[in-house]
Amino acid sequence: MRALMTTWLAAVLWLCTPLAQADLTIDITRGNEQATPIAVVPFADGQDLPQDVAQIVADDLKRSGYFDPLERQAMFAKPSSGDEVSYGDWQSLDTRYLVVGRVSRSAGNVEIRYELMNVSGESRMLGEVITAGQDQLRGAAHRISDKIFEEITGIRGAFSTRIAYVTSQGLGDDTAYQLFVADADGRNSHQVLSSDQPIMSPSWSPDGSKLAYVSFESGRPGIYVQQVDSGRRVRLTSFEGLNSAPSWSPDGRRLAMALSRDGQPEIYVMDIASQNLQRITNSSSIETEPSWTPDGDGLIYTSDRSGGPQIYRQSLGGSPERITFTGNYNARARFAPDGESIFLIHRGANGYRVARQDLESGRLVELGDARQAESPSVAPNGTMVIFATQQGGNGVLGAVSADGRVSFRLPAAQGDVREPAWSPFLN
Repeated sequence: MRALMTTWLAAVLWLCTPLAQADLTIDITRGNEQATPIAVVPFADGQDLPQDVAQIVADDLKRSGYFDPLERQAMFAKPSSGDEVSYGDWQSLDTRYLVVGRVSRSAGNVEIRYELMNVSGESRMLGEVITAGQDQLRGAAHRISDKIFEEITGIRGAFSTRIAYVTSQGLGDDTAYQLFVADADGRNSHQVLSSDQPIMSPSWSPDGSKLAYVSFESGRPGIYVQQVDSGRRVRLTSFEGLNSAPSWSPDGRRLAMALSRDGQPEIYVMDIASQNLQRITNSSSIETEPSWTPDGDGLIYTSDRSGGPQIYRQSLGGSPERITFTGNYNARARFAPDGESIFLIHRGANGYRVARQDLESGRLVELGDARQAESPSVAPNGTMVIFATQQGGNGVLGAVSADGRVSFRLPAAQGDVREPAWSPFLN
């Protein structure tokens, strides 16, 4: 049976091939047949820019699963402003929305002027001017995607968020591990930590400025907190035995974690300022993988007290309540932002899959087609879940929409990628 928790032994045995680059590429494996048709016209005068802003926007919208961008070769015309749009052309292509724009350069910066048009209503929905440096064009494109996504769907866009993940290079005793942070599409990656010992379980602070993680650099697992931008960090725990699975409270003042300092792994909460510990669980079972309720008043975690790994919910100082009953393996649960459902790893007939469970009805639904999924992390708008899986014998990151209609992979050029964590909103 697959282990209930990712232990230090599993980390040491994680051996992989050399990694050629840290950026991840996107391979869409399942599209949404009900996606809304949209056209993102190449922005005028943008051909000489280091980044194709309009293409990044189109890629963002396609990856969300909500939209089906029109291929450029199918476009009759390429207007650069709303005044130039002939709506009949786009209506004949069954395009519901249209994005047009133009770029200009001034004092070393790039000015991006874009508009969102409602094709069926023949009206302008959104218009904005964004100024960015040439090295900030991807970020500007993601902000445009966020605005368009929210204007049409009413859901806040999460394209400007980031992901953290762990990679490795080398083999056996020569393996080196790296913790990376990248844009939500896997690009613009940069290394925030390198070690010759395993790095595990990155977790973002609620303001997106810090990462908590587990590192074995001292010879045994310890929980660290590191400033993403400056690299400054502090070690919070290095007890005998297990120090694992840090999870930030919504107010950013506490960390939940699993420690075996008193015997079996139990759930603790640490006040970060004082480093005082509060023990939450007390049983002869294995308790691990804590995650906070959205209101910060309690936790969900994985426990084998019922004979196999299941998800329990417990208020701080309260009694545990089992909340998963489908199958004999449910682990690593994370709340949806609205608190109405959880995402978890469920073992069924098709292997270990990402699943969503509605908390009111208890109904559990498997998502996507990855059969060896682990370590799910939920986008801050609740529309997508990122996770680790296998592809061609290598560890890659996968993602699936909350309704299961769209999925994609984010593999590196070579080697394994593991332990994804999706950041909160950053602006």
